[in-house]
Amino acid sequence: MNIKQMDAVNAYAQASKQLQQGLSGAKESGEGSGAESAFSSLVTETLGDVKSTTANMEATSAKALVDQADLVDVVTAVSNAEMVVETVVTVRDKVIGAYNDILKMPI
Repeated sequence: MNIKQMDAVNAYAQASKQLQQGLSGAKESGEGSGAESAFSSLVTETLGDVKSTTANMEATSAKALVDQADLVDVVTAVSNAEMVVETVVTVRDKVIGAYNDILKMPI
């Protein structure tokens, strides 16, 4: 096995474990009608985090324009928003890369 295959196996095992934890957590809390998958809820939650972080950054920047926020707060909000967006882009790239690796596998 080469390293890419091991990475794919490890990623699959980790995703499977997270899926099982998410499903057991949803069953225990009584949430979800079963129509929404754990992956779908994870993506929805992450996009909500991106929206809220970006909105916080915009609000802090607007407050700084009228001297209601410090420059440190603006820099912190911008850094947080940048980190969240970079994380989402990195995960997206990894998912696309894994999908392409699966497509290249011989049958």
